[in-house]
Amino acid sequence: MNRVTTADGAFGIRIENLVSVHEPQAIDGGDKPMLGFDTLTLCPIDKRLILTDLLDPIERAWLDAYHARVREELSPLLAGDTALEWLKAATEPL
Repeated sequence: MNRVTTADGAFGIRIENLVSVHEPQAIDGGDKPMLGFDTLTLCPIDKRLILTDLLDPIERAWLDAYHARVREELSPLLAGDTALEWLKAATEPL
């Protein structure tokens, strides 16, 4: 039996959403067809799992934009102040 040992901090985390693939409208000047993605599942990403000092500005902007979308689309579906306050806190910008 082989035993694999790893050092603390040797691996990252994997966070996934379900997406659908679609053919977007062609972009003027594009040289080949591309596919686009629509996010189907929206859930805040737990910021406690992220070492924010390792994110570059583009990654930070993506996460903040994703959380803004989560907050915008899910807020109207929540009942009660507790759930809404949790969502607002979970989706605050970095």
